[in-house]
Amino acid sequence: MSLAAAITGTRQTEHRELIWFSDLFDRYLSPWATPDARFYIGGARGIDSLSLLWLAGNTVSRLTVVVPGMVAQQPAEARQAIERCRDRIDDIVELGAAELQTPAFHARNRYMVDRTDMTLGFPLDGAEGGSGTWQTINYAAVQGKPRLIVPV
Repeated sequence: MSLAAAITGTRQTEHRELIWFSDLFDRYLSPWATPDARFYIGGARGIDSLSLLWLAGNTVSRLTVVVPGMVAQQPAEARQAIERCRDRIDDIVELGAAELQTPAFHARNRYMVDRTDMTLGFPLDGAEGGSGTWQTINYAAVQGKPRLIVPV
């Protein structure tokens, strides 16, 4: 049986070394990264870009990148990660939001969760808050879907 998982996480990753994230993904993404698995990844900087690069370089799982507007509107770090992984990305979904405001990001998050079996969340370590990461995790909970939460 194939698994579809949404990945969500903080954009703030400067507080850790890249090798730390590589080790983290090796531990928490690799068990799910089978050849028939599909990962839905938001096209932002931070966890989105880092997990995309790790999955593309270390797995044969299928990858779908979802952006709220167009890829060209994403931050430079995210656009570069998408370009580097273009040959490994199966689908890029551009939701075409006219304005990249909170409702567009929430729509992107719901799109990913609605198409997956579980959510892998990498929120910034600390209290649960109103971030997009927690919004996505909580939306998955309301949908009755399993969540793996790994604070970073």
